[in-house]
Amino acid sequence: MKIILVVNAGSSSLKYQLLNMEDESVIAKGNCDRIGIDGHVSAKTGDGRSYEADCNFPTHTEAFEKLVEVLTSGDTKVIDSMDEISAVGHRIVQGAEIFRETCAVTDEVIDKIDALAELAPVHNHPHALALRACKAVLPEGTPQAVVFDTAFHATMPRKAFLFGLPYDCYTELHVRKYGFHGTSHRFVSGELARVLGKKPEELKIVSCHLGNGSSITAVDGGKSVDTSMGFTPLDGLVMGTRCGAVDPSAVEFVAKKKGFTPDEMTAYMNKKSGFLGVSGISSDNRDIQKAAAEGNEQAQAVNEMLTYQIKKYIGSYAAAMGGVDAVLFTGGIGENAPEVRAESCEGLEFMGIKIDAEKNNCRGKLQEISTDDSKVKVYVVPTNEELLIARDTLALFSK
Repeated sequence: MKIILVVNAGSSSLKYQLLNMEDESVIAKGNCDRIGIDGHVSAKTGDGRSYEADCNFPTHTEAFEKLVEVLTSGDTKVIDSMDEISAVGHRIVQGAEIFRETCAVTDEVIDKIDALAELAPVHNHPHALALRACKAVLPEGTPQAVVFDTAFHATMPRKAFLFGLPYDCYTELHVRKYGFHGTSHRFVSGELARVLGKKPEELKIVSCHLGNGSSITAVDGGKSVDTSMGFTPLDGLVMGTRCGAVDPSAVEFVAKKKGFTPDEMTAYMNKKSGFLGVSGISSDNRDIQKAAAEGNEQAQAVNEMLTYQIKKYIGSYAAAMGGVDAVLFTGGIGENAPEVRAESCEGLEFMGIKIDAEKNNCRGKLQEISTDDSKVKVYVVPTNEELLIARDTLALFSK
């Protein structure tokens, strides 16, 4: 049996899935969170067993040790030892221009990931900590791979990734559009090609990953040619707590008026803006939709902003690719908010996009939602980043 452990580490969390790659089924999954604070673990097995407890997680190493414990003993035991694991795949947010594809973990690779922390301070250093902790806890010689969110967007042409700043900002400071959610966009665009019975190279797809963090990507011939997130995940669409694209002069103006330092302004745009900031209610789209239906004007404004921006990206990316064969929706909002999908596509009939209201009344499943005569196909495609990471990891070490 080929068993792959997939790890997604954050600053205070360590999410995992254990997959049987013979049938791509989930053997177990869970989360060790509140690392460095106090500690909590929750775990589930594929056959329905579960475990939850408060723990002591001073560092990621203790969290990994607990991960090993819940997989190999107690009520959630699914393997006898970690020797049964064929390999480990890690999700890494920022690979910059150094990492353009999945690669094996070495001490040098870990150091380079850590060195990129300035470009992703919330993510890359915790990733490096988790990689070192995993290496210390796992049996010696266990193969490990790193899969980068930014790698899928490495195919963007210069005209798409450069900013209009002096060129040395790019050559010396590495300031450019990197894009994120690449693992998700790669999975769902590939899945849609499979469903349509086409090769990825034959399709022009606009992929809309909508959740607490959202991004839209133009996928031309299986490659990312443009994406809405930029130098950081703050750019692009309005999101749960992120403002999305804002005139830089407005940022400077607000910071001066409120007396914010640069770090405080960054936190303001990342954590107190978006759905939460505009609505004054919540960062959760479900709360926004409920309040909007009840007549709350600020919640209605959030919904109008979001769907208008999605619509603009669909149109602009169709123009960038010289046409579009399909639009897909994925992510927590994309998969579960029929009203957002419908309003985002409303008025795009001139492009050949027609939504079937009955088909669109679905949540969390693979489903075509366009009419039979829609020239552009529209689908809901559930994302599965863990499975893609597991596939990449297995492929890397099967060469």
